[in-house]
Amino acid sequence: MTVAEFLTWESDDPSLHAWQLIDGEPVAMAPASDNHGTIQADLTARLWNHMTVPGSRCRVVTEAGIVPRGRSDRNYRVPDIGVTCAPPSGGQMLPDPLILIEILSPTNEAETWANVWTYLTIPTVMKVLVVNSTRVEAELPRRDPDGTWPELPIRIGSADALRLDSIDFSVPLAALYRTTTLAMPQGSPS
Repeated sequence: MTVAEFLTWESDDPSLHAWQLIDGEPVAMAPASDNHGTIQADLTARLWNHMTVPGSRCRVVTEAGIVPRGRSDRNYRVPDIGVTCAPPSGGQMLPDPLILIEILSPTNEAETWANVWTYLTIPTVMKVLVVNSTRVEAELPRRDPDGTWPELPIRIGSADALRLDSIDFSVPLAALYRTTTLAMPQGSPS
């Protein structure tokens, strides 16, 4: 299947709502866990609040489609969060993504990392943030000024700040987990 066919395709299984196109094959995305959804919502809200200041032309988009450079006619991936400074396109793809963010869950670890490696092929992407949903930890592959990707990503631990310098954003990593099971005692509603 091509990307054009995929974008007009309707699944035979209406219970599955989220799909990606991987090497020409539609692949259903696993439902997000409670921690995954909570971290995604928290980080999206923080980024949105950060980028709605007067004069900012950047914006945050959830679950926006992107097309990696390799086999671009047969791949359509859906990161959890994307940041772009391009004007809205009105289409189904995030134009010129600057930062792509994935929330890593145990059920989708291999698929998520496969997506991350494809994101590195997109010329406008400067950083790919991978936030873990089972421990307070993140990894940040970032493009060097010469356009290359270092062999190892930056590791961000629970005591560290998450910094996205290209959009002048910083937050303590642990703050993203404040309402997840990783920060709250079991059974505590507050």
